[in-house]
Amino acid sequence: MSPQDSPSIPMDAAEALTRFVVSAQLMLDPLTPEAMRRQVEPRLLETLPTLQALGVFELFAIRDPALHALVQDELSTRRRLLLQEAAA
Repeated sequence: MSPQDSPSIPMDAAEALTRFVVSAQLMLDPLTPEAMRRQVEPRLLETLPTLQALGVFELFAIRDPALHALVQDELSTRRRLLLQEAAA
């Protein structure tokens, strides 16, 4: 699937899934330096619209509580901003 296939999916699905998994693994690895975690987090978060459009979060659960909370908070914030834009 490519961005041309669906305008609601901003990046290639395989790229988004790969980037999310690799970023999550780095963030959860206790040996990953904090500076690298801070660099990886935005890359992980930018994959969320694509993964949400694909329905990934309806099919799979994130088991790590901190990562789950991060993803849910970001998705909630994005949802709230979209609703505010639609209301304006």
